[in-house]
Amino acid sequence: MSPGDDAGQTRTRLPEGGGDPYGGARRGGRSSSRSLVTVVGVVVLLIAAIAFANRGGGDSAAEEGGGDSPKSAATAPSGEKPVKAESAGIPSGYAHDRQGAESAAANYAVALGSAEMFSKARRDVILQSIIVPARVADFEETLDRAYTPEFNKNVGLTDDGTAPKGFTFVSRTSPIGTKVTSSSADAATVEVWCSGLLGLAGESSTNPVTNSWFTITMQLEWTTDDWKIVTHSQKDGPTPVPGDERASSADEMAKAVEEYGGFTYAR
Repeated sequence: MSPGDDAGQTRTRLPEGGGDPYGGARRGGRSSSRSLVTVVGVVVLLIAAIAFANRGGGDSAAEEGGGDSPKSAATAPSGEKPVKAESAGIPSGYAHDRQGAESAAANYAVALGSAEMFSKARRDVILQSIIVPARVADFEETLDRAYTPEFNKNVGLTDDGTAPKGFTFVSRTSPIGTKVTSSSADAATVEVWCSGLLGLAGESSTNPVTNSWFTITMQLEWTTDDWKIVTHSQKDGPTPVPGDERASSADEMAKAVEEYGGFTYAR
């Protein structure tokens, strides 16, 4: 995936240092939005987005893998070639093994956490590309009920999910690592540890870009010659101690989002 790819995501860190750089209050705790998780449980970053919109704020157990579970050097180059194909701008054509399932889960986390999910047309294309065919309609219906004009307004967007003039909307997910907790020939459960950015970059924004840490659990199935999502859930953390770097200005954050492209995750 090239740095300029519209579907690309960027690892961009926003430290928690001193004060609000965009003129608004920083996001508070996420506890008040917990009840929304059951309604929007099919989304990755949408859970965090709803917490952001409300200015307030599932955990699946899985069997541990066998002796070939990833060790501390699991993200080191394996010698396997990364995926070359794309479907709707999302990497596809993964290996039919544990490593392929991990690569798929990482890339799917990026896609589901992108700003493109706020566009109905683009969201449907993403879901059709990464969800098992039998579940696509359910995912689309649930997300259509979640991404309403009212919800968009709460996030700071226009009714159609676009950023107001003079602002840059940021919604990005960066996988930090992956772990297979169970697998068989045609199924795998993968946990993806992620950092996310969410907010509206602009001098007068009351919803500045903030970061969060979460772990996504995806159940994948091998179908139509690729790994596809059957279900997934999300939980908070692990969350590192914030650093003491200066938080970037609105202009710096908007420029970074526009200039830095993303990556294809493969192992």
